[in-house]
Amino acid sequence: MATRQPDLVLISWSRNPLVAGSARRIIAARVIGNAVPCRPSLRPNGLLNTALACLLDNDVGFKVVFRKKTSSINGYILLQRN
Repeated sequence: MATRQPDLVLISWSRNPLVAGSARRIIAARVIGNAVPCRPSLRPNGLLNTALACLLDNDVGFKVVFRKKTSSINGYILLQRN
């Protein structure tokens, strides 16, 4: 019997450099496995905070395993659910 592989979500985000304090928006998201029920919140140009609120909810069960800010206006986040 095969062991179940973890679900992974990689999100690339950016903020508008011309507007101070602008919200972080999703540029692209890649799901390996399953991201139910948060799949609709992972759309390009969606708010990163909305997607993270769904994914990090206790009932959904994702956890941030890696976070990297590549500059002052963009970065990426990797989340995993076992």
